[in-house]
Amino acid sequence: MKILLMLRDPFYKANPKLIEELRELGEVKVLYTDNGIEKEELKSEVKDVNIILVAVVKIDKDVIDAAPNLQYILKYGAGYDNIDVDYAYQKGIRVTNAPGLNAQSAADHAFGLMLSAAREIPKKVKEMKSQSWQLSMGYEIHNKKLGIIGFGSIGQALAKRATGFDMETIAFANHKDHEAAKKLNVTFVDSNQLFKEADFIIIATSLTGLNKHLVNKTTLSLMKPTSFLINISRGALVNEEDLFYALKNNMIQGAALDVFEMEPTMSNLPQLENVVATPHIGGATFESISRIGNISVSNIKKLINGEKLEYEVR
Repeated sequence: MKILLMLRDPFYKANPKLIEELRELGEVKVLYTDNGIEKEELKSEVKDVNIILVAVVKIDKDVIDAAPNLQYILKYGAGYDNIDVDYAYQKGIRVTNAPGLNAQSAADHAFGLMLSAAREIPKKVKEMKSQSWQLSMGYEIHNKKLGIIGFGSIGQALAKRATGFDMETIAFANHKDHEAAKKLNVTFVDSNQLFKEADFIIIATSLTGLNKHLVNKTTLSLMKPTSFLINISRGALVNEEDLFYALKNNMIQGAALDVFEMEPTMSNLPQLENVVATPHIGGATFESISRIGNISVSNIKKLINGEKLEYEVR
């Protein structure tokens, strides 16, 4: 087996045993792609591979067609919107992801972003490093209303954390897990109600063809002027121009963004005073990377042995 790895650059250092274990299964080629990779170079790199293990690089029809020996694509994470799954299956290529394995990491990061935005922590840290001692007023998250968009493994992990802050939690989701909602004291509402009522909104849903720019000038206009938007899912769920306008004109209090429509982003959003921004690190913990690495190696072994794959996308 010829295996091509295209992970986030720090993932290799965070989980060195992954490459060692994969080398026991076949020939391994490692690409560092955080600075991007040109389509023609990518097509050249995949031409003789059997397996692609990928994080964020786009595996579209052109790339799949350039890989005549490709049998299997593994997404190193949960969201697989960067993979043309339908076309892969037309070509007889299997696709799996790793749902829920980075949920705890993403939920931790979302709460870190929420606290950072509410208390202007990054701004205060920057001032202190410049030897500036200035008081500023922030907002508590205790007893506030949390709105979660999406109620899968990450949404449920968020709701569980919210109980520790005595937050009232509402959620908007297409797939409603009523049993989990009852256990976590979560009330399902429609999207308009969530945008109107929540003090903090965390986006934790997958990107589909139907929900692109779910957050736009219409939904932003429903939000309270004291509310905060946090996005840890996919950048394309937010219309960045509309959000920039809303923040610039104080329509909402602030935003905390881990994801952007184009990455690395060229957006002006991170430059705004009322924005906390991080470079898509929600799932980037040593623990989650290890869990995903383990399931990836296990699934490749299953493919080789003709066994049933875990988390097959379809």
